Amino acid sequence: MPAPEGRSTFPLTVVIPVFNEGANFPQLWHAMSSLIHSPFLALVVYDFDQDDTVLVVQRIIDTGEPRLRLVKNKLAGGVVGAIRSGFQLVERGPVLLLMADLSDDLRDVDRMLALYRDGYDVVAGSRYMCGGQVLGGPWLKKSLSRLAGVSLHYLRGVPTHDATNAFKLYDATMLRSINIESRAGFELNLELTVKAFLQRRAIAEIPSVWIDRTAGTSRFRLWRWLPSYLHWYCHAFRPKSRRP
Repeated sequence: MPAPEGRSTFPLTVVIPVFNEGANFPQLWHAMSSLIHSPFLALVVYDFDQDDTVLVVQRIIDTGEPRLRLVKNKLAGGVVGAIRSGFQLVERGPVLLLMADLSDDLRDVDRMLALYRDGYDVVAGSRYMCGGQVLGGPWLKKSLSRLAGVSLHYLRGVPTHDATNAFKLYDATMLRSINIESRAGFELNLELTVKAFLQRRAIAEIPSVWIDRTAGTSRFRLWRWLPSYLHWYCHAFRPKSRRP
């Protein structure tokens, strides 16, 4: 597909919502600095000043690191508010949503960015396509996630096998066209993918490997968020927009 004019001129913005990820962040930053070869700005979004990630990030910033910025979530508390706070600061260009738990392979980022430059509005890291993999994590959570992603791909034609994965790159202009309705938690990732699909946006995927966290505590709440996931799953079967 023809790449939209000007996409190559915008640097990558990485939005990282955190909750007491001080133990993980130094290793995450080392991985970002060594494995992402494209220019980027990282926005670390936190809810409260006592979050142990804040001090760790500030120490890195104090060394003169210009690619790192702390952002306080001033919207609704929790992961959705943190992600929206980060998204709101980006007007144009590619936006990567990245969790701080060291679960995603950052060697994939430059490949995702290349697809964005080629004209895709959403580039998904896919654990469930050929070449993707999930290592560790709760069995039920993995099974439901795989079922949702694969069934949406084959039954509805969503162009990724992994609609629920958080590890995705978005076009900022597209994000501004989407009314984010999620309030519970990580179902936001499914909402964004479904709404982009219904808008007939260009969606691509690459195989990615997800590894369960070894430090810190996951805030994923399967049973609390499951009704919201089901809502957006069903939403995917609505008619697509007529707008190309």
